[in-house]
Amino acid sequence: MIMRPRQGEFSKSNWFAVYGILLYLTLGAVQAGTDITPTERVRGAVTEILSVLKNQSLDRDAKWVEIGRVINDGFDFRSMSQSILATNWRMATAEEKRQFVEFFAQYLEATYRDKIEAYSNQRVEYINELVRKDRAIVKTIIRTDATAIPVNYKLKLNDDGWYAYDVEIEGVSLVNNYRSTFAAIIKSEGMGGLLTDMQGRIDRYKVEHGGLPPQ
Repeated sequence: MIMRPRQGEFSKSNWFAVYGILLYLTLGAVQAGTDITPTERVRGAVTEILSVLKNQSLDRDAKWVEIGRVINDGFDFRSMSQSILATNWRMATAEEKRQFVEFFAQYLEATYRDKIEAYSNQRVEYINELVRKDRAIVKTIIRTDATAIPVNYKLKLNDDGWYAYDVEIEGVSLVNNYRSTFAAIIKSEGMGGLLTDMQGRIDRYKVEHGGLPPQ
């Protein structure tokens, strides 16, 4: 079973490229703390990632070490994994949950590395934020030379600050997209089949690229 977005949802090349950019721009590690607003969290991520990408003193791997730090510090992969697997999360064993969170984080980094590195001159406009208790949505627009793409960032307030767990582009949710894809694999092959599939993809990336993106 091949893991891929559902037909038609992310088929446009600019959508896929923007997803690669936004996946990482949303994950920024600005100064931790509950006094940082969701918008400040996202804005800090954009600033930090762009600074890394434009730093000519860093080679490719050094840049990715910095990007990886931002990702790991800013994204709630467990909450994202739980949302993606939905009812399958409750039925999974503790070890299956641990493996899925680990594999999914590696899978996303491997999938989108080339896309984030291709980021160039897109501009981010911050529209507003909606906060309800421990959840928030930051609404932005990504402007390219030819298009204006509405993007919503979903964040969750943990004990030490806001963490991203989903991105919506033009109403299409990354979490919902993978939920449908993974649910189909689990239905036909079980949770073990999904983990085997993900591990196989990660292993192939390692062979093709000489390893995972550096941490």
